[in-house]
Amino acid sequence: MLWTRAFRGRTVVVTGASSGIGRATAVAFGALGARVALVARRRAVLEEVAKEIAGRGGETLVVPTDVTREAAVRTAFRTIAEHFERLDVVVNNAGMLIPSPVVDMRAADLRAMFQVNFFGAVYVMQQAVARMRMQNDGGCVVNVASLGGRRGVSPIGGYCATKFALVGVTEALRVELRGTPVHVALVMPGVIETPMAEHFAESELDVWPSALNMPTAWVVWAILAAARFRLVELAVPPGAATLEKLAALVPGVTDSVLHWGTTATRFLTDLVASGGAGDELPCPWQRDWEHGEGDRECSRRPTSERSCRACERF
Repeated sequence: MLWTRAFRGRTVVVTGASSGIGRATAVAFGALGARVALVARRRAVLEEVAKEIAGRGGETLVVPTDVTREAAVRTAFRTIAEHFERLDVVVNNAGMLIPSPVVDMRAADLRAMFQVNFFGAVYVMQQAVARMRMQNDGGCVVNVASLGGRRGVSPIGGYCATKFALVGVTEALRVELRGTPVHVALVMPGVIETPMAEHFAESELDVWPSALNMPTAWVVWAILAAARFRLVELAVPPGAATLEKLAALVPGVTDSVLHWGTTATRFLTDLVASGGAGDELPCPWQRDWEHGEGDRECSRRPTSERSCRACERF
């Protein structure tokens, strides 16, 4: 594509470059001729990514960094600037997810997610913007947030909180940089086929069919487009963020839709996993109804029956 030629010879920094969206993004930029700085904690894995990019003719710099440490981020950007002499695009992608219902959420887990998803992202933004401001042509920071940053969903309420915070600070920074050559974009993916999503799917809180996960390439193209055309916000899939904003106009209705959708998804996931009719499954409403005898769960039932014996919900 002609528009991707603009990345040739440009310096691109990708955080979280060791796997998932970050790795795919780094490889894509390298294949397009960009000079790519690979930032993540695991040097050995970053070296593998660097070899893959080199095999496609790209130039890389491996910068092992823990983005939760502000001093480490400062040192990383100094190293990158000294090596490549400038910054053109920074993809702020490092993130972590620890699913849990809010009532069971551990403070340590929430703190860990905020350290990576929010504070780490802020440290990277601060260093990137400071250096891009010194360049006549500025640069572009692409923050990879989430559709969960516009609407909280269970069982990833803590993760959503970190992305809400990232969206808010990004919007504030965008206003602060108005009229300057430094641009900040938001890319907001849904559930993507990455190691993070696979771990989520394997957890006991699985409420999302893995077959519906979107390919990583969709997010990579969104990042490329945001950086090339200096777009403000891109959702993956397109239009999803608009639907979330519309849903915010009727939050009560949206809560009900999400609740029943989650319940139905759990039931269907269990049904598929059971192998078909004849296997016993819990009633999909068992967590949400009392059946006249305190908090006891619905009796288990064969899939051939249309309703739960206890609550008689269809």
